[in-house]
Amino acid sequence: MNVIQTLRGIFLTDFLSAFVLGIKEMFRRKATVNYPFEKNPISPRFRGEHALRRYPNGEERCIACKLCEAICPAQAITIEAEPREDGSRRTTRYDIDMVKCIYCGFCQEACPVDAIVEGPNFEFATETREELYYDKERLLSNGDRWERLIAKNLEQDAPYR
Repeated sequence: MNVIQTLRGIFLTDFLSAFVLGIKEMFRRKATVNYPFEKNPISPRFRGEHALRRYPNGEERCIACKLCEAICPAQAITIEAEPREDGSRRTTRYDIDMVKCIYCGFCQEACPVDAIVEGPNFEFATETREELYYDKERLLSNGDRWERLIAKNLEQDAPYR
């Protein structure tokens, strides 16, 4: 055999194997999704937009222990608190600068009453940086909006905490 015939044989073999591989890939399940219309499932441990939770009676959970503020490596959390008439402490100001936040989840892990959580929402793009400065009212409204899903995710994650 001469060199040209050998090269033709190798080329033909490589071409046929690549062609067969291409045909197989055509009938496989697609690896991508058509994003705004289709979404992949989200893990119960997903760390998205922050939320402050309430007790079932409507009272906010945060006891102003400031552990989340102390543990935040990005120093994105600011808390001010005052004692109430019944002797308990509650926050008067709870701000998170989402531009600084690195979504590490330390605030959620440090909270003794599961008041601050990172919820399931990952679609919170904004047009200005000021909109990413979350105050207490916005965090509480996030908690009210996502409470059922947050509680379900925390329940599923409980064996691993």
